[in-house]
Amino acid sequence: MTGEDDFKYLCNLTTKLLGLPEDSLSLRSRRSEVQIPRSVASVIGIMVDDIHPVTIAKVIKRDRCSVYHYQNKHKSNYANCERYRNIFNKVYRAYKDLEGTKDFFLDGDYMRGYLLKKGASPASNGDVSLEVSSGQVKCIIKTSYFDYTNQFEIIKLALKDYHFTVKII
Repeated sequence: MTGEDDFKYLCNLTTKLLGLPEDSLSLRSRRSEVQIPRSVASVIGIMVDDIHPVTIAKVIKRDRCSVYHYQNKHKSNYANCERYRNIFNKVYRAYKDLEGTKDFFLDGDYMRGYLLKKGASPASNGDVSLEVSSGQVKCIIKTSYFDYTNQFEIIKLALKDYHFTVKII
């Protein structure tokens, strides 16, 4: 998945765990009911998935400086604010538990065959290559400029239960 998809997933998990309305982390509210979970999700996205602050800022509709601020204040907030600490622990545990249930592929040829069986259709004279990585293995799916977004969506759906990344090369 892309960093943006990973972070959207984390935001949805955070709002569900805390009983907040969907997409509330991207609201302009400064109320602590929204601000603390927004900060927690941002810090976990950076710490666990190494999501770039610009990507996080785009999803929560803030600037990157706010995300850097959340990251820099995490240690102090965790040490001094019981509410922040409780929310962080709850979201972090739930996210790590869900991430632990996802699998990796051990063989690149098997992953390519799995993707083909699930509907990915490589072009023989493709202009664009999608590099799919899972664990230590990679496979390349060639596609055309006109079809690469469709192939990308097929790959995302096929690998939703796996740890993976897709790069356009």
